Amino acid sequence: MAGVLIFHDKPILSPGEMKANVFSEYQTNNGLFNYSVNFEGNKKGFIYNWRYSDKMAHDYKNRYDGYVPNSRFRERVLSGMSGLNKDWGYSRLKLSYYHLTPGIIEGERNNETGELESSSGGKHYGKQLPFQQVRHYKAVLDNSFFLKSGTLKIIAAYQQNRRQEYEESKNECGLDFMLHTINYDVRYILPEYNGWKTNAGINGMYQKSLNKGEEFLIPAYDLFDLGTFITVSKSMFQRLHLTGGLRFDIRHLHSHSLMDGEKERFIAFSRTFNGLTGSIGGIYNVSEKLNIRLNASRGYRAPNLSELGSNGEHEGTLRYEIGNKRLKPEYSWQFDAGIDYSFERMSFQLSLFANRIDNYIFIQKLENIQIEDVPAYRYTAGNARIMGGEARIIIHPVRHLHFENSFSYINSVQLHSPEESRFLPFTPAPRWLSTLHYDINTNSKLLDNTYIEVEMDYNFKQNHVYRVNNSETPTPSYTLFNMSAGTNITYRKKNLFSFYIMVNNIFNKAYQNHLSRLKYADTNVITGRKGVFNMGRNIGFKILVPINL
Repeated sequence: MAGVLIFHDKPILSPGEMKANVFSEYQTNNGLFNYSVNFEGNKKGFIYNWRYSDKMAHDYKNRYDGYVPNSRFRERVLSGMSGLNKDWGYSRLKLSYYHLTPGIIEGERNNETGELESSSGGKHYGKQLPFQQVRHYKAVLDNSFFLKSGTLKIIAAYQQNRRQEYEESKNECGLDFMLHTINYDVRYILPEYNGWKTNAGINGMYQKSLNKGEEFLIPAYDLFDLGTFITVSKSMFQRLHLTGGLRFDIRHLHSHSLMDGEKERFIAFSRTFNGLTGSIGGIYNVSEKLNIRLNASRGYRAPNLSELGSNGEHEGTLRYEIGNKRLKPEYSWQFDAGIDYSFERMSFQLSLFANRIDNYIFIQKLENIQIEDVPAYRYTAGNARIMGGEARIIIHPVRHLHFENSFSYINSVQLHSPEESRFLPFTPAPRWLSTLHYDINTNSKLLDNTYIEVEMDYNFKQNHVYRVNNSETPTPSYTLFNMSAGTNITYRKKNLFSFYIMVNNIFNKAYQNHLSRLKYADTNVITGRKGVFNMGRNIGFKILVPINL
């Protein structure tokens, strides 16, 4: 909704260092068992960091539904990096393999018992129809060259994602979707001049998708993206820090036709989109304790292939989705403001944003239309205004006690619309999160970094819903209480292992998050409750064993 996420690689180890760690976890509600092994090092500029993890869980449970069939999953991940760090720069090859086997929750109930139906009727591990197989392969070559006149960064990547859905047989899939993606990024970082820092470049991607199964949700397509950008930053008067940037993007999308028997399921079409975006903002350090932040930006987003060309049942969302080839790109103006204030025993943060979006794209339910026995939805667009913010206050009444409270609120409306279509769908409810954290000073040679934490998570009632054709329904408020504790076990000032225990949803509250699509599953004819509920009480145990080599 607002802001930017920046992901940084984990810092590499110092030359001559090698480390490893072993991690394991167990959770009681869905029997989740997870373990991972990590090994990293730096030998004369040759660096490496590799990890393998395996995670499995059976069906989760809650008070109203019991065990929720097909909520089980299995996940395996192998990822790592090897490369060189030299005086001329660095070159790193990053590889990953991700294999996920999730169940597909359909929410169908037995009309006599009201229970969710399952082909096996159990909570056991393993595949249970229907389910998916998701395999993702990724290779990234990340290079940085230190030149006399600046730094040249070149990144190239290839990804393959294959998603298969099994509904009637564990050996033969219905939907079989394969996506190939090539990403590229070339940028040049100029030397700092009179306090100005400048960064310019081009990046984009090429995608090719294929339908290899007998069922279809979106057509096969080819997509090409190209963007060019420049960013600048400067610090002035030792208090004012300014940043700004411009970017131009162009996207060409071609969708292929497809015959389903004697009927044309997808019609071939091509679209080209482009947009100019930019931002300018700054932080002013009023004092060591007070900062003020302001930012204004122009945004752009081209509609994706699902929004333009869908024509099929989207398993797991309980709906049949229909695209809209007439959709235009989204354009937005956004303004952000914030204030940070801190002193000895308290700190306060306030972040506000206002966003005006033209051609905001969302999905709405069609009136009394079902296709393949599920409700039909179509993508549409309208002009929107989204406003909101977050307030956070942190108090340290005594040395080891940390009391944090945060409140977030988002209001999203469709402009110039009647009451039933005024509020945009899938807007998070207001939320108040309160955490009390205490660091226990054990004065022990055995325990270190010991803490206990209690959390209250209150989600307000959400009445601001998109009511056209009953596309969305209100969600009542609910409160969750969580608790966690942890410590390091030490011997002769050496950390042998870390142990953590957590309890989520202590009082086993039965609730539905407003953004959950499973809210709209079948009604329980016995209780009158509609949809599938979220996970009940869950106790988890974690152990991390570091190995210094």
